[in-house]
Amino acid sequence: MSIDSTATGMVLKIGFLYPTLMSVAADRGNLFAIEKRCKWRGIATEVEPIYVKQTPDFTQFDLILIHGAADREMEIASQDIQFKAESLREAAEANVAFLCVCAGYQLMGHYYRPFKGPELKGVSVLDLYTEASNERFMTHMALECDLGQVGKKVLVGYENHSGRTFLGAKAKPLGHVLVGWGNNGQDGGEGAYYKNVFGTYLHGPVLPKNPWFTDLLIQTALERRYGKVELVPLDDSIEEASHAAALKLAEEFKGTMSAIDATPWKK
Repeated sequence: MSIDSTATGMVLKIGFLYPTLMSVAADRGNLFAIEKRCKWRGIATEVEPIYVKQTPDFTQFDLILIHGAADREMEIASQDIQFKAESLREAAEANVAFLCVCAGYQLMGHYYRPFKGPELKGVSVLDLYTEASNERFMTHMALECDLGQVGKKVLVGYENHSGRTFLGAKAKPLGHVLVGWGNNGQDGGEGAYYKNVFGTYLHGPVLPKNPWFTDLLIQTALERRYGKVELVPLDDSIEEASHAAALKLAEEFKGTMSAIDATPWKK
């Protein structure tokens, strides 16, 4: 049943950072998932794309999205995001919600050091740093998250990164790796979070097949503006089937560094 997207009187204000420069591996689908789940509940959304040389007041948004990119695009973003850094840090400290994926996740840290070339400075929203490796993690993965308000949940997706990320004392892992490699393939952690800032290496995109995480972002973002919010339950049978299929793939490819190399392609 379709609900008027203004029925609740609530508006979710989204800042979409570098929408054309940084949106690889279907990451734009994260925005679509948020918009749809809001619309189905009668919650309006306003999306403001934020490009190079634009510096808004990020504390005015409820949710900020920044996605993945190749090294060349990341270099451009790294240079530009320094002009946005202070406002982004203010937004994080003011409990604005963030979803940061792959390169966007790395740029929220202190720096990314490519395998070749100069170090790319981040904005230090998250206490972490990333160094590139000559080997790439590129496979289906799953992690167990315990974010308190929703209890233990499994997050699934597809990791594709050569970066090895290491967390400092002020960042906590988003979850514990069940299948896959995660931040660095060593410490068992994947992603990071601080306050309402969530970073992850999961593509896919990550949100459509993880409705619980999408709703956590929506609720967290809305509550900063409106106080306590109870989201209307949705029929997530399709989303849960997608989640189950992704988890099955992760289990089938367990132990592989590259799912592409391990796939028995049909001739």
